[in-house]
Amino acid sequence: MGSGLSERDDAVLWDITCPNRPSSVPGVAMAGFGDRGITPPGLRLIPHPTVTLVLVFGGTIAVEDATGRRQQGSFATGLGFGDALRGLQADAFEALQVRLSPVVAHAVLGTTDLGDAVVTLDDLFGREAARISDRLGELSSWEDRFTLTDAWLARRCAATPRVDPEVAWAWRRIGAGRGTVRIERLATELGWSRKRLWSRFQSQIGLPPKRAAKLVRFDHAVHRLVAGQGAAGVAADGGYTDQSHLHRDVVAFTGLTPATVVDEPFLAVDDIAWGWPRPRNFRGRRGP
Repeated sequence: MGSGLSERDDAVLWDITCPNRPSSVPGVAMAGFGDRGITPPGLRLIPHPTVTLVLVFGGTIAVEDATGRRQQGSFATGLGFGDALRGLQADAFEALQVRLSPVVAHAVLGTTDLGDAVVTLDDLFGREAARISDRLGELSSWEDRFTLTDAWLARRCAATPRVDPEVAWAWRRIGAGRGTVRIERLATELGWSRKRLWSRFQSQIGLPPKRAAKLVRFDHAVHRLVAGQGAAGVAADGGYTDQSHLHRDVVAFTGLTPATVVDEPFLAVDDIAWGWPRPRNFRGRRGP
């Protein structure tokens, strides 16, 4: 989750804190969020090519997924969860958000096949979910919380089998190519059949490889739009056949057009929480 507002607004929605150093687990990014009492209802969550964990240890967060189910408390979302995931309630909360590469998520969760549903961490981890939230709430500094969470993730990764190296390689190639690499070419380079790559990739990453590539391509494109680049140039440089193709993808992932998606507050936080270039019109500050 994240936030930022355009220049017509006076403040960001949440206080945001980032770790002072990278995670010890490759493919993990974390940020801490604190409620400022101005989060609007029905906040749209923009899809991202990671599996997301939200560890709530104070106040209330409630979301609704594509199935229409409402979930409250700590939760996980699957890879590229679609435009139907919305925040319904956010009151006096503190939460630590973790973005996991699907390669890492498979080890942390034991699965990445979460689909379009929001899954509570109680369902995924049982009593361990409550223990980690309680321990986060007992700590007074964000750095201590990041350190605790990082150690917890590392332990889970060490105890769970990772994805096949060939699948991890295919995911890295998709990311390096910003979603424009041809999946048939990946299968050929691996010496696998197309069917084998499709089957292994979907079972271990959580999406078919073509859908995963489409999501990665969209993610790069939408952040370039937020940074102020024109839709025609983004389409031409991003591997889209034309501007209409970009338009269709943005609508499919967000329910918004390229012209309107740039004002979504969920995107404007990325330069603070995840290290991307600062988008146009962004005014914000780090958390305490």
